[in-house]
Amino acid sequence: MTSLFVYFPGERLSSAELSAACLDGHLVELGEGYVPADTVETSWLRAASLRAIAGTELAAILTSAAWVHGALADPPARHRLQRASPQRIHEPIGRRFVYRDPQLPAGDIVRIAEVAVTTPARTVADLARSATPADLAALQGFVDTDPQVLADGCGLLRTSTRMPHKRAAIEILEDLIRTT
Repeated sequence: MTSLFVYFPGERLSSAELSAACLDGHLVELGEGYVPADTVETSWLRAASLRAIAGTELAAILTSAAWVHGALADPPARHRLQRASPQRIHEPIGRRFVYRDPQLPAGDIVRIAEVAVTTPARTVADLARSATPADLAALQGFVDTDPQVLADGCGLLRTSTRMPHKRAAIEILEDLIRTT
């Protein structure tokens, strides 16, 4: 799928042409692509900008998903991707992303601009389970934008069978829910 609003190097314009358009003020960087400077940044555009690295087989997770959902203002320095397809893929390698191989359950994925992204509830649950400083900052972004997602993520954790760091994540989410 080629978007009318998201440009990637080598598709319709070369890297040099995209750089010149940025210098002229016509385009700005968004995620892994470029968009017209006057475009309103939406979840759809953010997800579409990840198409070049995620394709149809990988899903944006953790801070990348939080950025797509609007909980973070800026994209992470390295995107986090996980397998969304049922068949194993040759492990992708790239400097712009970190890849995890376990398949995500289909119910935990939403497609935005044809790019797989973890649902807000799954994103919150995963951020709480990971609990790195960047992940906790992204959780705070969800508190500011849609605090109901915290309860949804806590519910997802409670009903899941086995997940590493599940108890600690539930405590983190319950503390955030209490303070909002």
